[in-house]
Amino acid sequence: MTLTEILSIHPFSWKSIGAALLCGTIIGLERQLRGKPVGIRTSSLVVLGTYMFVAIATFVINDASDPSRIIGQVVTGVGFLGAGVMMTREGVVTGVTSAATIWALAALGVCVAVVDSLVAVKLSILVVGILSGIDAVEGYSTSLTKGVHAKYNRWRKHK
Repeated sequence: MTLTEILSIHPFSWKSIGAALLCGTIIGLERQLRGKPVGIRTSSLVVLGTYMFVAIATFVINDASDPSRIIGQVVTGVGFLGAGVMMTREGVVTGVTSAATIWALAALGVCVAVVDSLVAVKLSILVVGILSGIDAVEGYSTSLTKGVHAKYNRWRKHK
């Protein structure tokens, strides 16, 4: 057995696996540093797992298979993960952003498998920009903290 055979992980690629882990780490680090659910481990596993499912699906192409069905099933599956991080406390729904983050993480895994690793990394940075940037904007404007957002902010301060 040669070293090339030992290191081979066909149909996967080490570059894509590295990109998937990097995407998960970029987003997971932001979440973990802010004390939010879905930290580095979870984020990395969601992107990596999605990449692996889609890569396997594209490898098993025959007359009876359709890789796009796997992508659809991944979207459904991560919906269950997202539902697991959402809760209601004192009439306030929490965890919706974390659920949406899981959804975006799965999309990044598909992007690594189907589009391009570098594009997925760039999109990860965009996701972090949204997660941290909107939070900063909300801090500067009270008009963005009305309604349900005001109730959540009051609940969060009492915690």
